[in-house]
Amino acid sequence: MVKDFDSVYALSVERGNAARTTEPRALAAHYEAATGKVIVDLDNGCAFIFPARSVQGLDKATDEQLSQIEVLPTGVGLHWEALDADLSVTGLVAGLFGSRRWMQELARRGGQSKSEAKANAARDNGKKGGRPLRDKNMAA
Repeated sequence: MVKDFDSVYALSVERGNAARTTEPRALAAHYEAATGKVIVDLDNGCAFIFPARSVQGLDKATDEQLSQIEVLPTGVGLHWEALDADLSVTGLVAGLFGSRRWMQELARRGGQSKSEAKANAARDNGKKGGRPLRDKNMAA
């Protein structure tokens, strides 16, 4: 039993060290009420910015609640105590703002957006005959 623990522990330490060098870590984070965005300073010198209310768990939060961000000690996540919300920095950087269902809802809302550019693109596509028919011989 001890031998198994030692090997599992050694593997965990190895994976942790690899993650520390390859995954983004937050050094600091703050919320800008004027833009509605969270700005995360990363340990590689970059910053990551995301719209706070596009994230599951933050969508109905007040500006006051959003401004109370804590960076987890290891830098792997962000925490909002008042909202009971925790977010992975790696997930945020990858564009994962919630569950699969949440992401589908964001996409659906985006598809419903109306703009002059979208209307013009639809008209131009219609003039070309619309969406091309799917080739039945193509693999799915």
